Amino acid sequence: MIDYPNNLEKIFDKLKKFSIKPIIIGGYVRDKILNIDSKDIDIELYGVKNFENLENILQEFGRVNSVGKSFGVCKLTLKDLDIDFSLPRSESKISSGHKGFNVLVENHLDFKTATSRRDFTINAIGYDVQERKILDPFNGREDLKLKILKAVDIIKFADDPLRVLRAIQFSSRFNLKIDDMLLMKCRAMINESLLDELPKERVFDEIKKLFFKSTKPSKGFLLLKEMGGFSYFREFALLSQDEFLSTLNSIDHLKRFTINNNKTNITLMLSVLCYYFNERDSKIFLSRLTNEVKLFESVFPLLKHKNISLDEQKTDYDIYLLATKVDIELFLIFQQAIELSKNRKKSKEIYEKASKLGVLNKEAEPLLKGRDLLELGLKPSIKFSQILALAYDAQIKGKFIIYKEAKAWLKKELDLLL
Repeated sequence: MIDYPNNLEKIFDKLKKFSIKPIIIGGYVRDKILNIDSKDIDIELYGVKNFENLENILQEFGRVNSVGKSFGVCKLTLKDLDIDFSLPRSESKISSGHKGFNVLVENHLDFKTATSRRDFTINAIGYDVQERKILDPFNGREDLKLKILKAVDIIKFADDPLRVLRAIQFSSRFNLKIDDMLLMKCRAMINESLLDELPKERVFDEIKKLFFKSTKPSKGFLLLKEMGGFSYFREFALLSQDEFLSTLNSIDHLKRFTINNNKTNITLMLSVLCYYFNERDSKIFLSRLTNEVKLFESVFPLLKHKNISLDEQKTDYDIYLLATKVDIELFLIFQQAIELSKNRKKSKEIYEKASKLGVLNKEAEPLLKGRDLLELGLKPSIKFSQILALAYDAQIKGKFIIYKEAKAWLKKELDLLL
């Protein structure tokens, strides 16, 4: 028996009154079998007369989003749950890419036929909530028990190139051996350059899932290499064996230092993956995953200053200066991942000092600004930035601490600065 949130029971009771059979399908069932908590619930409905009928039934329970209507899918927001309700459908390949399918909603389909469109046997397990029984037409439970990843239909598997990356992600995440036929199919799909058909956002999503949901993401990158995936991620092919293995160790080690901020964790993940790339290759690699300018801006300072020695960060001035180059908190986590925690005592010392100085995540605010130069009668010129840079350096060296002292220092030193 598969347990599910109690507040779904009233929905299931209502559906039963309309002779509709709900079957929980996919990742939720798989995760429950593996005793893993899961919040994403997909429910396939059999016996629905039409989509409008389904919308009317669900509306009394929460907000219904029918943006996926053309695919026979609607989303119900129920307190802290987002539930996808879908109608049985078939898919036929009509063009290249991840979305090159003709989708046909077919209410008459039986569960096995409807489920045959799914990628892996472990994702094709259903739970009939009325009969209280598991439906497993493709023996997904046995594959979970044997810790093997198989395709539901090895021929149709090639219709969606994203499934190659999903195979890598699931294998790493659940520690599954990829079935020999599936491995051969993935290699063939990569060799045919099918990954080039994918939107970069979908590729990036799978890389993020590999990192966040796997306890040992290095397994996924080893699989990628085994499948010939470095023909797509060409930058990895340029690394020496030692550099590649070091990157794998670091990406696993980074998992120990993830913090409660996914954007920050993504920055760290990408910085570690790019550690041995030169600037050009780093840009190419990141551009293959995302167009997010802010993400580029957070990664490149870490890479640019990756060779800064923690042992040389001794004085307050050193810490202030470091804060002008990098986000110190990110930099310390980055360094610990790369160095595999060889310098944890020093990292803690720098962290505490940066926190005390107020520069853990930002540089110190300059006390003197352009308006202060204008007040002294100076006219804007190229000298402005030079004078302000010297003033800031004096500030972080402790020559003045408050604004009044800064003004006095500026008046005293102005002739020399000019």
